[in-house]
Amino acid sequence: MRTRGGVCYPRVGGAGDVCFQKKRKKDFAGERCVCRKRNKLSPETTTGRERSSSSSSSSSSSASVDLFDSLPDDLLILILSKLSSTANSPSDFISASITCKRLNGLALHSLVVSKASPKTFVLKAKNWSESAHRFLKLCADAGNVEACYTLGMIRFYCLQNRGSGASLMAKAAIGSHAPALYSLAVIQFNGSGGSKNDKDLRAGVALCARAAFLGHIDALRELGHCLQDGYGVRQNITEGRRFLVQANARELAAVLSSAAASGVPMRQLLTWTPLPHPHPHPHPQLGHLTGSGCPLLSDFGCNVPAPEMHPANRFLGEWFAAREGSPGPGLRLCSHVGCGRPETRRHEFRRCSVCGAVNYCSRACQALDWKLRHKAECAAVERWVDEEGDGADGDGPVNGGDDEMAES
Repeated sequence: MRTRGGVCYPRVGGAGDVCFQKKRKKDFAGERCVCRKRNKLSPETTTGRERSSSSSSSSSSSASVDLFDSLPDDLLILILSKLSSTANSPSDFISASITCKRLNGLALHSLVVSKASPKTFVLKAKNWSESAHRFLKLCADAGNVEACYTLGMIRFYCLQNRGSGASLMAKAAIGSHAPALYSLAVIQFNGSGGSKNDKDLRAGVALCARAAFLGHIDALRELGHCLQDGYGVRQNITEGRRFLVQANARELAAVLSSAAASGVPMRQLLTWTPLPHPHPHPHPQLGHLTGSGCPLLSDFGCNVPAPEMHPANRFLGEWFAAREGSPGPGLRLCSHVGCGRPETRRHEFRRCSVCGAVNYCSRACQALDWKLRHKAECAAVERWVDEEGDGADGDGPVNGGDDEMAES
C-alpha cells in the first residue's frame, strides 16, 4: 500500500525488504543529490544582496559619466577669461582652446576675447592669414582696445584700408588707449592717408596731450618738442623742456623697474658703454650703415636700452621688410627702428637737414633715433637729393643738429 508521500509499507516475502525513499534526482556527475525544493532566504540576506547590486551599478555608472560636462558654462568662461588676460604668448591661449570642442566654443566668447592680453596678439607678419584677421576682428568687435589698435594699424598701413583702420584706432582711443591716441596724433601731424592740406596740427597736439596725460612716453616727448618749436601750439620753451624731462624720467623709471624684475644689475645701467655689436633690429633701408649703436636714451647719463617695440610696430617692420623694405614706389619708412610706420604719399616724412639720409614720422622718433644711432652717423653734406633726383622734401627738412637733439 502506498501513502500520499510515496512511502510504501513493507511487504513480506521475496528476496528482501525494499524501502522506497523519497524521490530524488542525481546531477549529471552522479556525485550528490539535488532536491527540487528551493531554499528560502532570510530578510537580512535579501537586503544585503540588493545593496551590493545597487552599489555595483552606481559605481559602473559613475565611471562612465565625465564630471567636466557637469561644470556650468559661466565657470569655464571665468577661467578662460583669467587665462586670456594673463597669457604670455598666443600658444598659452590656443593650447587651452583646442583641448576639446566645448572649450573651443567657449574660448571665442565675447567675455573671454574682450579681456585678452596684448601678448595674445603677438603675430609675425609671415604668419598673417585670413583666420588671424578674423580672430583680431572678433576680439575688436568684442571691445578689446588692444585688438582694435593692432588691427587698425595693420589695416591702415599694411592693407591700405585707411578708413577702417582709422576708425578702429579711434575706437581704441575712445577707450583711453594711449598708443592709439599717439598714432592718431602722428596721422594728424602728417596728414597720412590724404594730402598735405589734410594736416591738422591742433588736433595732433590735442591727441598728444591726451596720450601724455595717460603716461605715454613718446607722446610726452612729442608734446615737448611741439611746445619748444611752437608747432601746432603757442611756443613755450620752458613748458616744453619740462615735458621732455618728464619723458626721460618716465623712460628711466620704466627701464629700472623692468631691470629689477628681471634681475639685471643696476651697475650696468648707471654707466654708459657703447654696444660692441650692431643694432639687433637694423632698419631695412639703412643696412649699409655700420656702427656699434648707442644705448643712451636718457638725459640722466644712464646706459638705458632701447624700449621694447609694440607688437603692432613690430608687425609693420616685418611686413615691409619682407617687401624689400619699401612700402611702395617712392615711399619711405620711418628711420627709427622701433616705429615701422611707412609713408602714405611721397615726401610725407621730413628728412634730416644735415645729411638727408634718414627721415622720421615724428619728432619723438627723431629724438630717439638721434640718441640711439644717428648722432654717431650724421655727417653734413653740401647738397643731397632723393632717389628720384628731387631736392629737399616739400614738407620741409628736419633739424638734425646737435642743438635740437641735446634738448631732447
